[in-house]
Amino acid sequence: MEYEGILLGMGNPLLDISAVIDQDFLNKYDIKMNNAILAEDKHLPMYEEMTSKYNVDFIAGGATQNSIRVAQWMLQIPGATSYMGSIGKDKFGEEMKKNAQDAGVNVHYYEDESPTGTCAVCVLDGERSLVAHLSAANCYKVDHLKCSENWALVEKAKYYYIAGFFLTVSPESIQLVAEHAAAKNKVFSMNLSAPFICEFFKDQQEKVLPYMDFVFGNETEARTFSRVHGWETDNVEEIALKISQWPKASGTRKRITVITQGADPVVVAEDGKVKQFPVILLPKEKLVDTNGAGDAFVGGFLAQLVQEKPIADCVKAGCYASNVIIQRPGCTYPEKPNF
Repeated sequence: MEYEGILLGMGNPLLDISAVIDQDFLNKYDIKMNNAILAEDKHLPMYEEMTSKYNVDFIAGGATQNSIRVAQWMLQIPGATSYMGSIGKDKFGEEMKKNAQDAGVNVHYYEDESPTGTCAVCVLDGERSLVAHLSAANCYKVDHLKCSENWALVEKAKYYYIAGFFLTVSPESIQLVAEHAAAKNKVFSMNLSAPFICEFFKDQQEKVLPYMDFVFGNETEARTFSRVHGWETDNVEEIALKISQWPKASGTRKRITVITQGADPVVVAEDGKVKQFPVILLPKEKLVDTNGAGDAFVGGFLAQLVQEKPIADCVKAGCYASNVIIQRPGCTYPEKPNF
């Protein structure tokens, strides 16, 4: 099988500014744990404060980019994955590019005049909360996607993954890729990504949902999706099933919904049935931070999916990858996988 460029991701490339902070800091900036939000004006001073007050790590991040890097790492086939998004023409942007290239991902960034986007990763007791300042990442334009050398990546790929976060930036780009996937019978997948996406970008999400062959998310996002759509259930299995049964643009394959629940089993809804897969439990003292755990799960899952492995194997690989990532700061991994 030809793996070059088989998996394409599009999203917001962000530099994670990660630090273990304290409850006072969270209170000051009105931040809730295990959440992901876009920075408002009141949050802007926190980046400087984190860097000066706490011991920070700078790690290449961005949800989709994390998943693609992990898939690339799991596959160990150079150039199997590609990625598009917008960065700034600055030091952070250069670092990001080098990091992605070193990881073996074929990146085609649009380079904007504004600074490279950042994401504050606030870590407390191993849990994380994300505050993203998109900046250049917010400047991605569909014109970049339409350039022949970039559209060639779309043509070449057979699998697509886009985090829900990109709905706030370029729904037109997502639509183009989704329609291409449906027309050419390729596999298109997205992530619910965050409660605010399900809530405040409901229309954009619904417009592209019919094209999704795989929907990923966690239990909080699934419950928000249910509430927003008036389903009046908090039962994750029920919600996963309902999402999988949402109408599809192309009848070729049935939608599969995959919901992670931290240390609780992964819920998979497929063809009217729900299965649960236990995760690898980790002793609390080995947990460094959960930043990138969900992204890593998707990366591991997709690495098996592109090899046409059964869903159970995909889930197992996802669990393996997230287990590795939560024992390290941010979405980072050892040189070689041991899967």
